Amino acid sequence: MATQMISRQREEALKLRPVVDPAAWTAADLGADRSWIHPLSDADIAELDALVAKLEPRISDVLQIKRDDIDLPTLGPRLAAIKDDIINGRGLALIRGMPADRYTRLQAAIAFWCIGLFVGVPVSQNAKGHLLGHVADLGGTSFKNPKNRGYQTHDELPFHCDSCDVVGLLCFHPSKSGGESTVTSSLNIYNEMLKRRPELAAALAEPIYRDRRNEIPPGRDPWFQMPVFNFFDGCLTVSWSGGYIRSAQRFEELPRHSQDLIDAIDMFSELARDLAYAMDFRQGDIQFLHNHVTVHSRTEFEDFPEPERKRNLLRLWLATPDGRPLPPAFSERYGALKPGERPAGGIVVEGTVFKAPLEAE
Repeated sequence: MATQMISRQREEALKLRPVVDPAAWTAADLGADRSWIHPLSDADIAELDALVAKLEPRISDVLQIKRDDIDLPTLGPRLAAIKDDIINGRGLALIRGMPADRYTRLQAAIAFWCIGLFVGVPVSQNAKGHLLGHVADLGGTSFKNPKNRGYQTHDELPFHCDSCDVVGLLCFHPSKSGGESTVTSSLNIYNEMLKRRPELAAALAEPIYRDRRNEIPPGRDPWFQMPVFNFFDGCLTVSWSGGYIRSAQRFEELPRHSQDLIDAIDMFSELARDLAYAMDFRQGDIQFLHNHVTVHSRTEFEDFPEPERKRNLLRLWLATPDGRPLPPAFSERYGALKPGERPAGGIVVEGTVFKAPLEAE
């Protein structure tokens, strides 16, 4: 029986009309067509091993590695095709089988960084200027303190998208239990909202205040405005951060949410859960998600007691210069965007210095 393939058809996206796009998939689609999963072959791993062995003695920091330093004659073309599916196709990919169990932390970082450079350009993930980040439990809770970020806890994370074009995650150490990764097509969420409650879809197509959570670029307010559903240049681009939208209500000077907006936020959150695909994310797996067409989450997890076995995902935020066209509203989050340019700096605040720590901090 032939494997069902997700359609590559795309039609011009019109405001408050159903969207036809290869990234508007269902969980059943991903289950039926698993061509988005890319196991590394023995030859691929041998190329990675050789590249790591070449680069490791030459560097003290992965920031020293540039695209021209990377030679992957067989794996490289595969990564180029994978990138095309991430950016122009269904919006996600899972690369399976990096030998994280025998790589040191530096070796894993080198391999992950090099693979990431085939997809995009690393940008800053937080006020600390991390170009290589870590998802690990550093204590605290997600939203009780505006200084905390959810990825630094063991809590369940609400569905969200990150403030970059593509996020990459390498599972270096899995948790003892929990931490299941889930992903939903945000374009499919839009289509479902439009079908069931079009007035709520319309509410999310208007500018909405969001909290910067104390990561404030120079000269900016502690909040910004952007619609969830952005129609621009024939594409629907979705930017969802329900927690940051709700959190902006802590500022008394901002308008209170209307009932339609409250209901729309709740409905988006419910559909993200109901329409989600649970991803099998193993040690050595690399997950890439296109933030403009997907939202993702993870369940609460329990760590091993030994410090060296605690859950750790290495993370990249990537800008894609040839990616989906971004509407002007995105400059509120990313800073000034000129035509054809992508966000070049990620989250940058006063005094930010870019770095790539090998341990979570």
